[in-house]
Amino acid sequence: LGRFGAFVELHVEQGRALVDTAAPVAVASAIWPHGRWRFDVVGEGNHAGTTRMADRRDPMLTYAFTVLAANKEARLRDAHATVGRVAVEPNATNAIPSKVTGWLDARAADPETLTGLVDAVRGKLAERARRDGTTVTVTEESVTPVVAFDGDLANRLATLLDAPVLPTGAGHDAGVLAAHLPTAMLFVRNPTGVSHSPAEAATDDDCAAGVRALARVLEELTCR
Repeated sequence: LGRFGAFVELHVEQGRALVDTAAPVAVASAIWPHGRWRFDVVGEGNHAGTTRMADRRDPMLTYAFTVLAANKEARLRDAHATVGRVAVEPNATNAIPSKVTGWLDARAADPETLTGLVDAVRGKLAERARRDGTTVTVTEESVTPVVAFDGDLANRLATLLDAPVLPTGAGHDAGVLAAHLPTAMLFVRNPTGVSHSPAEAATDDDCAAGVRALARVLEELTCR
């Protein structure tokens, strides 16, 4: 790493911040802090056809409420909360679950907002569990702090390219290297806003603009 003065990564935009602007290329400022939390909700499994509604201790109700609460709390904070994975036991159509495990992916612009989001979800989850007669265990599986790219380098490139500076909520190779040397990212406009999918896209003109931007950056960093 001592051989390198800087690292610049060119990447399709992961989001739609540039879609309504005249700028085909942006410079990244930082990667949002983010983490994953596992919720284990335990109730009482029983037969769907014979158990009265009033007698149920259904962990799926607690889990469903948690998904909605996470969505609401994230929107209130302009943050991101996603529950995209769930495991149900015994996972039978005619059975009240005995246990539901779900995973929350939470991301925010700063650590304080992220902590506030997760704490709010925890509180609402605990309250709902008391109402449902279920028990909940929350396990923090991973937390990644904010990764700020080199500010001087980002400002220098933004001025050079006359480009906006944007944060990103997704992890990148540049985020790993940022701990070791001056690092920057260039984003190419993505009209769909879709990431990690065949629908992720950029026009030929915008891709060419990205290549030209990277070439100008390399010339600036190596020749001046």
